[in-house]
Amino acid sequence: MHTHMFQKLGISTLAKPQLGRVLASNRCLQTRSLATVQSKTPRQAPKTGVRAAKPSYDRATFTIRDGPIFSGKSFGSKSNISGEAVFTTSLVGYPESLTDPSYRGQILVFTQPLIGNYGVPSNARDENGLLKYFESPNIQAVGVVVADVAEKYSHWTAVQSLSEWCAQEGVPAISGVDTRAIVTFLREKGSSLARITIGEEYDADQDEAFVDPEQINLVRKVSTKAPFHINSSKGDLHVAVIDCGVKENILRSLVGRGASVTAFPYDYPIHKVAHHFDGVFISNGPGDPTHCQETVYHLAKLMESSQVPIMGICLGHQLLALAAGARTIKLKYGNRAHNIPALDLTTGRCHITSQNHGYAVDATTLSSDWKEYFVNLNDSSNEGMIHKSRPIFSTQFHPEAKGGPLDSSYLFDSYLDSVQKYKRSQAVFQPNKDNRPSPLLVDILSKERVGVAPIPPTSAPLPVAASMA
Repeated sequence: MHTHMFQKLGISTLAKPQLGRVLASNRCLQTRSLATVQSKTPRQAPKTGVRAAKPSYDRATFTIRDGPIFSGKSFGSKSNISGEAVFTTSLVGYPESLTDPSYRGQILVFTQPLIGNYGVPSNARDENGLLKYFESPNIQAVGVVVADVAEKYSHWTAVQSLSEWCAQEGVPAISGVDTRAIVTFLREKGSSLARITIGEEYDADQDEAFVDPEQINLVRKVSTKAPFHINSSKGDLHVAVIDCGVKENILRSLVGRGASVTAFPYDYPIHKVAHHFDGVFISNGPGDPTHCQETVYHLAKLMESSQVPIMGICLGHQLLALAAGARTIKLKYGNRAHNIPALDLTTGRCHITSQNHGYAVDATTLSSDWKEYFVNLNDSSNEGMIHKSRPIFSTQFHPEAKGGPLDSSYLFDSYLDSVQKYKRSQAVFQPNKDNRPSPLLVDILSKERVGVAPIPPTSAPLPVAASMA
């Protein structure tokens, strides 16, 4: 009976060992489904992990490979890291930015001079069991660079300082550096590999030790390792999400509009189970889209074999474009901000958008079945595409806007309208078909990502003697 139910609900391709991991994970994470928000419950800081430590305030160095060296002061974890240095011009939303899986493997430089003045909120969850203030359970950026960090904070949601949070998460951070000079270099030379070194002087011989996250399949590190489910009590739609590093607010934007969500690993053969769902959604994620060849293949097969509505965001947009035969390009320094203008080519309206990406779709390589949907008014790069005859579209920017403006959130409504129409059309041919998740599915599957670990430091925490050398 259980086997029949799993086949009906679209998880028939799960191997027995993998199903066992799902069941075991569900027993550990079952409490999420019971999460509630109670006004009388005292706020709590995010749970302290094994890497927890007090902030380090030693001297620190930020080194750009083949570029300048900046000396400052540490305010996070006492560990050395390397990664790709990128910058964001966002004025607020550092808790959301730092926990965005799209920043995996990157050192995030804030152009806003003062960061941390409203502290770090708790890991409270909403009525759906989704994190209210973070985009994932842990910091995803490998390092933080700011001009000035606020050690004293003030906000009604805050439970700890930015320094305490970075130390707890094992993420090194540096302040007291000229972020204007850093951003000027990155704009002129492009996103570059860099290092944060705590308590040590720069050694040119270490240049060979720079880690290039672009050579790694970062999506594999942030994607769930087994399906998980978020139930919605507001509607009867059921959407399959390809989790390439999905943000909590994307899930919230779907569930809040009446669509229950079952999220699958990034390389799951979604075309084999799409007929059990009313729509397919491809999430954001980090790194080079060409690393996800399995996903591209499965999306191509999906569009060949199914008429199900599809929407993609950020990396999901790039993967959908690759599946449609287009190409992607790496931008010089990317677009990371909350105030980037994007023009809707179908209406002529301009939307202020939230963005975080280093790659873009080459719109000149789109086939005749597709047309450009949005264009960036700053650099003229592609910001979206839409199929000419089918309910398929994607955007490079983030309509869920957390943080950021809400100008384009209507795109979720447009997508779910097409999902609803598809569901009704299927009912004509299969009157008894019901894609709503069964109580068994809701009970069996985990309620959050499975097997996604925090970022391990690229070097072990330094002993006290090292920082005093």
